[in-house]
Amino acid sequence: MASTHFKDGHPTMVDVGGKAPTVRSATAEAVVVLPAAALAWVLDGGHKGDPVQVAELAGIMGAKRASELIPLAHPLPLTNVEVRGAVEGERVRFVATCKTTASTGVEMEALTAASVAALTLYDMLKGASKGIVIESVRLLRKEGGRSGTWTRPEP
Repeated sequence: MASTHFKDGHPTMVDVGGKAPTVRSATAEAVVVLPAAALAWVLDGGHKGDPVQVAELAGIMGAKRASELIPLAHPLPLTNVEVRGAVEGERVRFVATCKTTASTGVEMEALTAASVAALTLYDMLKGASKGIVIESVRLLRKEGGRSGTWTRPEP
């Protein structure tokens, strides 16, 4: 089966050299479900600092390294990265938004930011419980580029 990521049977990055740079943004989320003991650590401010704040910072750092982690992702000049974590009952929901002016989108950066935030929260709370679940990671919205705006439909 042919793929735009293969040329003569070998992996290759998609050539975006002929595309004009445009303003682009993407928003993704990750949801972490916490057992009672882990949730108590979050509500008490953690044992290594505020775990949600540390996870937000880690998410920003992750967005900046997406192209190092995802083999065919292009390195992008990020103009803004925002990661916000919120406790919602037994869940922590991280929402990450990345922006750039480039020839390709920032979906992978936003998804990486949300994922790294979720993984960092897991790492900070694993001493309280091994039952933590990263329930979902998904794209919520992307704007810009040839395909325009896409928003995840509400369930």
